[in-house]
Amino acid sequence: MQKPIIRLVDDDEALADSFELLLKTMGWDVAKYASGKTFLAEDDLSAPGCIVLDVRMPDMTGLEVQLELEKRGVKLPILFLSAHGNIAMAVHAVRHGATDFLEKPVDPMVFLQKVSQAVTAAMAAEAARAKTSNELGRFEALTPREREVVLAVLENHPNKVIARELGLEVSTVKMHRANAFAKLGVHSPAELIRLAYESGFSVKKDDAP
Repeated sequence: MQKPIIRLVDDDEALADSFELLLKTMGWDVAKYASGKTFLAEDDLSAPGCIVLDVRMPDMTGLEVQLELEKRGVKLPILFLSAHGNIAMAVHAVRHGATDFLEKPVDPMVFLQKVSQAVTAAMAAEAARAKTSNELGRFEALTPREREVVLAVLENHPNKVIARELGLEVSTVKMHRANAFAKLGVHSPAELIRLAYESGFSVKKDDAP
């Protein structure tokens, strides 16, 4: 997995420089931007990490940057910084997905802790999404007949009932079931149910091809 990047978006050059030095000293990779527009135009938003975003900037406010990121479907956690924060502003930011809202001046140790927590949570969420996508991909690799058998197993139907419903021999159902279980990496109906639940696989027969 790509190393996370901490984006500093703040028009206060002195503060941004101090945060950059602090983060790099702790081993973080840092990308620094003096404006929201520059950040949106130049940053690789697909790279993991987090965004440290000043609320009040001349060309584009932090809240406007947040809304633009939301429109683009960017899931990176945002830590807001503001010397002029208020409850309404903080609530608005959090409602739109901000991880935290910190008032300047920020204690360096608190800042590092918040950054670390944000990145850790984001990386865990990304790993979970990748795992879910991989698990769902296993179901998509099934043949139409294997999928029908799996759906029936998920509904707790025994092989004889599945054979009757699908117009197959019991031995054929067993073969499709074994092949499907091998593709999915499961060894029992209980494991199949857990995998289906964790991946979001639908158990509705109408979803079968």
